[in-house]
Amino acid sequence: MTVRISLFRQELGVRRFYAWRRLRLLAAAVQRDLRSSEPAQIVLCALIGGLVGALVEGMHEAVELLHRLSFRLPPHVLLSVGEHIDRFRILIVPTAGGLVLGLTALIWRRFRHSEIVDPIEANALYGGRMSLADSTRLAIFTMISNAAGASLGMEAGYSQFGAGVFSSFGQYFRLRRADQRVFVTAGAAAAIAAAFNAPLTGAFYGYELVLGSYLPRALAPVAVASVCGTLVQRAIGGARPLFSVGQMIPIDTLSYVLFGAVGILAAGVSVLAMLGVTWCERGIRRVPVPEWMRPAVGGVVLSGIAYYFPQVLGSGHGAIGYHVHTDWAILPLLALLAAKLVASAVSIGAGFRGGLFSSSLFLGCLFGAAVGHILAFFFPALAAQQQAFLMVGMGAVAAAIVGAPFTMVFLVLEATGNFPVTAGVLVGVIMSATIVRLTFGYSFATWRFHVRGIGIRGAHDIGWIADLTAGRLMRADPKLVPTSMSLRDLRMRYPAGSAKRVFAVDPDGLYAGSLDMTDAHDPLVDDAVDACVVADLVEESSIFLLPDENIRVALRRFEDTQTESLPVLAARTDRRVIGYLTEAYALRRYSQELERRRSAELGEQNLFSLGHTSR
Repeated sequence: MTVRISLFRQELGVRRFYAWRRLRLLAAAVQRDLRSSEPAQIVLCALIGGLVGALVEGMHEAVELLHRLSFRLPPHVLLSVGEHIDRFRILIVPTAGGLVLGLTALIWRRFRHSEIVDPIEANALYGGRMSLADSTRLAIFTMISNAAGASLGMEAGYSQFGAGVFSSFGQYFRLRRADQRVFVTAGAAAAIAAAFNAPLTGAFYGYELVLGSYLPRALAPVAVASVCGTLVQRAIGGARPLFSVGQMIPIDTLSYVLFGAVGILAAGVSVLAMLGVTWCERGIRRVPVPEWMRPAVGGVVLSGIAYYFPQVLGSGHGAIGYHVHTDWAILPLLALLAAKLVASAVSIGAGFRGGLFSSSLFLGCLFGAAVGHILAFFFPALAAQQQAFLMVGMGAVAAAIVGAPFTMVFLVLEATGNFPVTAGVLVGVIMSATIVRLTFGYSFATWRFHVRGIGIRGAHDIGWIADLTAGRLMRADPKLVPTSMSLRDLRMRYPAGSAKRVFAVDPDGLYAGSLDMTDAHDPLVDDAVDACVVADLVEESSIFLLPDENIRVALRRFEDTQTESLPVLAARTDRRVIGYLTEAYALRRYSQELERRRSAELGEQNLFSLGHTSR
């Protein structure tokens, strides 16, 4: 009996092994087929987009529940509306939430101390590779911050988590670099589409901000993910538009000129909002408290502002809908605008996590409403267009801060369905975005990169340049000669035409300079071949490459020195010559990589082929 049981267990183990092996082979086949099949990737984006839509809806419901518990809100009342809030809790919740956030971040850093890579940075530098664990961490921190009433939106958490989910699937299926970047874009697009119930807005958010271009290869995956994310969100939580306009707004021709003026003024508000974040961050860093206590310090300031202006709390979604249908006087609007500017800057500067997407929409809403009131004072006929000015201000400020002009235009179009108003928003957006780009030169995301010392201006893929280093491109057989070698011996070792340049090393084997062999074989020095040594002819001892320097640095150095080859040294403090790189080879490899990357982005294998096709 015991023998039978033993044999049965062995047979069961063998079956399990073969079942496991078949699953592994099937998984490998799926990975291989998906990697080379664009239709399969589109289907996968649709499925994951639906998953992201469900996750975003779950995060949204969780934050609203936390708002009701922490601020004692009635059901279906949004925090940023500023009504029915327990005034005592305004004084304690932001500070307590900041303390919880700081302690949570402190504990988390003990187990995982790594910088969180956001979708733009991932696409620009890392080929779309993101950590799902880090993305989850940011999403949790964003939820804690928003639950505490931080004057920021959840969109940063949504897009980070959505992009992290898509990136994880892409890494599992071992997608190519270009496809991986598209997956990250689709994840962020699906999240934003679900957050605003606006698939066009989500898709163009991905194209403009996360991918940095409108590539044909990315059109279907990103759009499908946005649509599926929106549909799943609607199925779970119902349609949730940011705002609605119940009537057609009369727009005359003169108004479009005024919309352009609103866009010009909105550019100044946008730059002020972005600079304000940096000013507040620097100011809070001067407060003599540990880093983990800075959110609590910011919470104290936020409580003081929110006690008089409770609409600064939260993302601003509810407040936007409130002001679309409520007419405030000019002075309260300006006061609330200033309060929201300061509250948002303090929230980010103190270390609360979140983004300025929704906050910039609310800032623009207040700014547009204020400008509309001022214009109506001088031109009473414009009072009927108050909502139009409100939406133009909203789109213009948000487009300049977020750095996604068409995203804001489509957001208004999807929310209102009013084409004349959308055209007005387009005018304001063009003016504000262009002025900020030409003067300030940054959106909020790229400005934050600049402050952190990361030299990127968008999501365009430049990470591959860092992979093409001198250490990878160099030849490892440099022609080395000692500085003490005579010119005659040098000529004998390298006859005319056998080498273009050699590299001289001192008695310790360290780089001492390079020598052009044309000069060594010059007839003018024939009489000195026995008296001269290599050390008499070497030059450019301070010009070289290091193994970790990328191809752009190498090409710039070739151009500056007007030389055809450069030695590669082991390190700046270790001057051993380990190889050399020629300008011709560096240019050829750079051109090849540019062509390959462009072909992959456009989905064309023979984009640069000069062959003729038969008719």
